[in-house]
Amino acid sequence: MKLYETLVAQLKRENDFVNDDGEVKKWVVADKARNYDSKLLSLLLENDDLRKTFFKDVNDTTIFLMDKFLLFIEQKNYLNDSYTVYRNKIGLTIGGKFLNQRNEVELVWPYKDCILEGGQTKEDQKRSEIFFNQTLAQDEITQLLDHKVLTGYKRYGEFADNSIFHRDAELNKKRGLPDNTITDNLIIKGNNLLALHSLKKDFAGKVKLIYIDVPYNTGNDSFGYNDSFNHSTWLTFMKNRIDVAKDLLTSDGNIVVNLDWNEVHYCKILLDSIFGRDCFRNEIIWCYTGPGSPKMKQLNRKHDNLLWYSNNSVEWAFYGDNVRMQSEVHVGGFNGEMSSNVSADYTEKGKIPEDWWELFHTDEDVKSELEILFKDKSLVNNCDWWKEAVASRIRVDGRKRTGFLTEKPYKLMERIVKMLTKENDIVLDFCAGSGTTGFVSEYLNRQFILVEQIDNQIEIMKQRFTGKRFIYLELKKFNQTFIEHIEAAKDTDELLSIWDQMKEKSFLAYNVDIKAQEENMEEFKHLDLAQQKEMLCEILDKNQLYVNVTDMNDSRFETTEEEREVTEAFYSNK
Repeated sequence: MKLYETLVAQLKRENDFVNDDGEVKKWVVADKARNYDSKLLSLLLENDDLRKTFFKDVNDTTIFLMDKFLLFIEQKNYLNDSYTVYRNKIGLTIGGKFLNQRNEVELVWPYKDCILEGGQTKEDQKRSEIFFNQTLAQDEITQLLDHKVLTGYKRYGEFADNSIFHRDAELNKKRGLPDNTITDNLIIKGNNLLALHSLKKDFAGKVKLIYIDVPYNTGNDSFGYNDSFNHSTWLTFMKNRIDVAKDLLTSDGNIVVNLDWNEVHYCKILLDSIFGRDCFRNEIIWCYTGPGSPKMKQLNRKHDNLLWYSNNSVEWAFYGDNVRMQSEVHVGGFNGEMSSNVSADYTEKGKIPEDWWELFHTDEDVKSELEILFKDKSLVNNCDWWKEAVASRIRVDGRKRTGFLTEKPYKLMERIVKMLTKENDIVLDFCAGSGTTGFVSEYLNRQFILVEQIDNQIEIMKQRFTGKRFIYLELKKFNQTFIEHIEAAKDTDELLSIWDQMKEKSFLAYNVDIKAQEENMEEFKHLDLAQQKEMLCEILDKNQLYVNVTDMNDSRFETTEEEREVTEAFYSNK
């Protein structure tokens, strides 16, 4: 007799374990097992097969293997054999159904069901992150993702009037959006997860293209999270942000994610789960000039990957003919005029666009750059293999310089923007870096929204966009300010001064005993600097990193009248 049948027969000997139809009441049995019920244990011990399976003897003591017994009875009305246990469940379900009942392939990892705030503000910063479980910490997550107060408002470039935000009804009508949609270009400084949730209020369902050049998680890039589950942390970071970003896309919108071999295959499965496999459009390989990434006993990598997904599996925006660009150029004694066969996408009447003179200092700079940008002399067809320059020079602080190693060339960005949007559409980049997506979008007459939290990237972006018209905003910090001061502290004395400010103004975690902290201050002083910083960051309430709109009128957050006015104007839809 199979073990399953043996167990059922034995349990039916006790009336309390059987319903009126003579079937075993599994939930009653499970409850009895958890409480080590003597009737149940006696029944099991009476049968040699059940005793050998669900008990073990240790030093003349018989021990009930409760977890093994519960696992057995929870499977398909007592599973027939151990093979089926692992084939059916292996700890995983999708939508409450066992894997063998579904066709999906599911990507799983530690902390998948958590929210990662991800508050890095400096490129070389390492920090331990808190993961908020979406079931256990629902209140904390709700507060974390609530709309944030906006500060640092400043307009750059020329504006026709003094409106805080412009909502051009005529333009919105042309692009099929509600009349009250904000039509200004926006640069937002702050945590991109929180910024995305704040953008949902005005921009849900309105963004035509999302392009993100995400941290590649190479171990040497900007994804510097000091966590033993680095790969899992990256996946959680991405999932949290793409989940909300999807809500911002128009029904026919698209998202393009730029990465390399380190995470592209995992990201493909992650995007499949968020958008659906039928929304996968292409993996585009873009090959670049330059030295590539040399490896010992490996082939030299000379390409990156673009994953393109549409928000809709039936109809999506695609203007493919706009990516057929002739890129041949003749550069002789350069005097500002170029041959007429230069790409019309970059020139008008044989001249470089006026804005592009801002990028170079001398004719030699222009010649060098054009040789990079227009080296390929063939027509580019609508295929998934693109050859592009590795980076474009930009001018910062009056100096010629090469952009960040991860900066993408104008030509690549122009191709993506023109392929998936038309004029006046909204383009969002929430990993904005030095702002290439916005720079190209503005040149092509698209509205851009850029989100970035790294301090020096924001400064470069501001200088790079000199003369452009945009509105700059920041998420208003509260406890986040204390964290940044702690992380920047040079010694213990500076940390003690910050602690004095924290006692007076910050929001501390609910279980922090200030008196006990003070009594143990000598012990605190004997910790090394990194441990001291970790301790002070740990006792801050992470739900109060930024100021929520719901707390705007709370005097403790010191919201100014200007901040209230800007915040109300942003979220008012008026």
